[in-house]
Amino acid sequence: MPMEKLDALFGEGCWRKMTVEEYKRLRYEPASWTVERHRVHVYVGTGGEHQDEFLRGTRPKDLLRNSILTPSLGAAIMNAKYVNSIPVARIEAEFERNDVHLSRQTMSDWIIKCSERYFEPLYQRLREKLLEFPVAQADETPVDVIRDDRSAGTPSYMWVFRSGEFYKETPIALYKYQKTRNSEHPKEFFKNYKGVVVTDGLSQYHKLDRELEGFTNANCMAHARRDYADAVKALGKSNPDVVKRSIAYQALARISSIYKLEGTLSDIPAEERLVERQATIKPLVEEYFTWIKERLSDTSCLPKGKTAAGLNYSVNQEKYLKVFLENGDVPIDNSASKRSLRTFCVGKKNWIFCNSIKGAQASAIVYSITETAKLNNLNPYYYLQYLLEEIPKLIAEDRTIDNLKLDTLLPWSKDLPEQCKSKRR
Repeated sequence: MPMEKLDALFGEGCWRKMTVEEYKRLRYEPASWTVERHRVHVYVGTGGEHQDEFLRGTRPKDLLRNSILTPSLGAAIMNAKYVNSIPVARIEAEFERNDVHLSRQTMSDWIIKCSERYFEPLYQRLREKLLEFPVAQADETPVDVIRDDRSAGTPSYMWVFRSGEFYKETPIALYKYQKTRNSEHPKEFFKNYKGVVVTDGLSQYHKLDRELEGFTNANCMAHARRDYADAVKALGKSNPDVVKRSIAYQALARISSIYKLEGTLSDIPAEERLVERQATIKPLVEEYFTWIKERLSDTSCLPKGKTAAGLNYSVNQEKYLKVFLENGDVPIDNSASKRSLRTFCVGKKNWIFCNSIKGAQASAIVYSITETAKLNNLNPYYYLQYLLEEIPKLIAEDRTIDNLKLDTLLPWSKDLPEQCKSKRR
């Protein structure tokens, strides 16, 4: 403000400057597009022994031959679909509104080719790292694939395999597309694995527990409470005393007591967690199983419906539900796997189905990259862009990549640029 105006208002010399007031506003700039024009000089011999021979200047490697795809564009498309759950048809429409004409077929083809050529080696390296963890977790969810040589409506499955919930430093979540839920699929993934795998009560994993030496299956306590919760919900607006006297309600109360104690142990070392579990949680678990067996043995008042299903589930899974009591690194349930599938499940509600097996396989690989990036507090877009910039440089003539070079690109690598790291912690 001009001094003359201040003197006129307050009187000459009768004022002083106070602390400057600052405020912020956030402005949004729509996505911008830049057309890169690359020029390569070409020469031809006009005489002598090199007549009619051509010489071209050097040029950077293309991601895909004769394609306009760049790392930033590829990362933007994959981030939109696999992180933000936007179908490629909507991405195509948004690009059109910005006068950028890219068909959904072209974008899908780019995703498939980039996953096969560039992300597959990193995926396999992450799998090797995952199998080094003493505890892993697994789950699966249905997915529709249109062109899979089977009758319409036949479900396929997207499996997820992840590191144990308590391993916070280098977490990994890997997706794998399969046509069925056959036990051969997890058996192939875990064929040389020595450790505990936490799952739902899927019998396929019980089979692996019996067949694979060194493989131990642990089951999910959250699943043990589902039927009880449904039974209580079915009671609706019954008299509160009637609800509280129900076997389902009492079972839920017992499981809740176990969870309440377990919740206090999440941030302590595994050794201490095991000691606390043995001292405080194990007695509650043993009491729970004694109680449900008494309910099932009472022929005068046998439970029915969902309540009976809940009691029988726990009895049948007893061996697997107790594994967490003997290993401080084993979580009480499989909720971490459910969280790892959440983004995929949101996505499939939007895009409904995969068009082909190759598309489903590519999606599994890209989801593995983006979900693992998120678990490691990376910004998925910048991480994808960085991978598409760097991996092509590391590929040898025989299409292989040295593991030591790949390790510099892993989501927890100290060599990643600061831009890849998420500001959200």
